[in-house]
Amino acid sequence: MKWFNTMSHHRWLEQETDRIFDFGKNAAVPTGFGWLGNNGQVRTDMGTHLWITARMLHVYSVAAGMGRPGAYSLVDHGIRALNGALADKQHGGWYACVNDEGVMDASKQGYQHFFVLLGAASAVTTGHPEARKLLDQAIGVIEKYFWSEDEQMCLESWDEAFTETEAYRGGNANMHAVEAFLIVYDVTHERKWLDRALRIASVIIHDVARRGEYRVNEHFDTQWKPIRDYNKDNPAHRFRAYGGTPGHWIEWGRLMLHLHAALEARFETPPDWLLEDAKGLFHATIRDAWAPDGADGFVYSVEWDGQPIVRERVRWPIVEAMGTAYALHCLTGEAQYETWYQTWWEYCVKYLMDFENGSWWQELDTDNKVTTKVWDGKQDIYHLLHCLVIPRLPLAPGLAPAVAAGLLDINAK
Repeated sequence: MKWFNTMSHHRWLEQETDRIFDFGKNAAVPTGFGWLGNNGQVRTDMGTHLWITARMLHVYSVAAGMGRPGAYSLVDHGIRALNGALADKQHGGWYACVNDEGVMDASKQGYQHFFVLLGAASAVTTGHPEARKLLDQAIGVIEKYFWSEDEQMCLESWDEAFTETEAYRGGNANMHAVEAFLIVYDVTHERKWLDRALRIASVIIHDVARRGEYRVNEHFDTQWKPIRDYNKDNPAHRFRAYGGTPGHWIEWGRLMLHLHAALEARFETPPDWLLEDAKGLFHATIRDAWAPDGADGFVYSVEWDGQPIVRERVRWPIVEAMGTAYALHCLTGEAQYETWYQTWWEYCVKYLMDFENGSWWQELDTDNKVTTKVWDGKQDIYHLLHCLVIPRLPLAPGLAPAVAAGLLDINAK
């Protein structure tokens, strides 16, 4: 039974995409985009996070490229927020979190700034008159503070005034740097962004994870040596979980395949390890994290021997898994990847999609019942594009540029 590149499946994906776009627009608040609760209403107690606002700018840039009425106004709203309440006019960069009264968290986080880079690059594809200026500003901040020429990797965070950086190097932030760099390349056509993405992937995946049975280490010291026991006392951390976070393993796989495709589009021969390691990451995720305790779903985190730690089923890993299954099928044509894709969609429809309150549940327990151990609410809709829109596109260029170029459903029959 074939789903990939069939117009009937694409129509179903589009219907669900529109449902998600409609849910997400409720997040708009004066300071940007807020944290959506399970009922679809903004949780004012959470403030306005930079990462959510930047990701929603990216999302509605895609929606605008898809011709969705109202999306462009949300792109404009996101750009205004990044030029307004979230911007540090004194020191540069963007605050981590604000509310109506002012700044809640003044730190400068790499993870969040890379989403600003992604959102700004995606917004350029909409033709918004302020988007390129925002992108140039974001590039300037990344070049000055977050890309280390000495390390040829990305730094993690700074204090408010960019005077002191954290003595920690993070795999999560660097992964999202790769994601952003790929879209910046599509918009600017500057080769250095591909070179940087390849360098980051080679260190974290090909040099370290491959030697550890593709269990990706995300915590490093300043010499890029793995810290294996990082956050052992706080294993369910949302952004720096102890042990391995299999959802990131499989997400890495898709990003590496986009990089593979970007190099091929330049008529270059990609390194063989990009595809080999993407396969390794995909199958390691299934090996360690898919239904290890008998119930379907991906567990959130695992020990270095593959045993589950946090068994809750968080939404974003399975979403990323579907996107990577599609990407691997694009490059290999192997039926196993479409089989997994279909298996995971069946799970999502049964357990995760919330037709009463909107969007998808963010987290389930080991019995696949809604819980809030790691996440409370439905934050944003960014990850969902990776299973709803990416399977309708070629692997290069990236998401918003491909939609803007009219490549949606180009291979559908």
